[in-house]
Amino acid sequence: MGEKNEGVEAEPVLVTRQGHVAILTLNRPDRRNAINRAMRKSIKRELWKADADDDVRVVVITGAETAFSAGVDLPEALTGPPPRTEGTTPTQVLRAIGKPVIAAVNGPCYTGGFEFAVNCSFIIASEQAVFADTHASIGLLNGWGGSAMLPRIVGLPAAIQIILSGDPIDSATALRIGLANEVVPHEKLMERTLEIAESIAASHPVAVQRMLRLLKEGAGASVAHALGLEAEASASWRPDGKDIGDRFGKRSMKSKADD
Repeated sequence: MGEKNEGVEAEPVLVTRQGHVAILTLNRPDRRNAINRAMRKSIKRELWKADADDDVRVVVITGAETAFSAGVDLPEALTGPPPRTEGTTPTQVLRAIGKPVIAAVNGPCYTGGFEFAVNCSFIIASEQAVFADTHASIGLLNGWGGSAMLPRIVGLPAAIQIILSGDPIDSATALRIGLANEVVPHEKLMERTLEIAESIAASHPVAVQRMLRLLKEGAGASVAHALGLEAEASASWRPDGKDIGDRFGKRSMKSKADD
């Protein structure tokens, strides 16, 4: 047997594939998956790789072992160059890529990790998930888009309470206020998340990307502007009749099988 290499850092992000779904696992369990420089660099690299890979249609992000992420590795950030000196942030990449990204939140999801999750397309949470944004309570400000994205998810009053108090939110509350789309038993988290991801991946890949972009662009616009964006996108779309017929037939058969 080979000897274990002591002191060798594990890969900060583990990447696996299930069909057309890329699974990124934040992998610093001894630090509750705190996001350090190496992890930020790896997250950005793997997201861009997934976006450029035509075989990847959906990305799922989760945390190793018992936590999603405790946030930015604060001891490292306070003793070295601040994360803002690193250029593009992981959440800017999340918002920029053209494929849906699902956060499978398996445990504590705090501060920078919380901002990371709310920048994903949506959240599926374990019953053991706990959310908190402690920036204001410790004397910091959001820098990864949390103050912009959270009000769009849960509404302004709830966002104000969450961000200014720093109080933790359990999974049931996260579901009630719309922070999480679904809450599932802990042992079923990845099974259910991958079920959703595979359903998205089975849809027309170009239509999914165009609709995702349309939804993102329309979310912050007036109704009139959003309708204009939709009309413009629809007018420029050139569907394949045979492909639509084939997909409709498969979907109909699946619906009958599920009845």
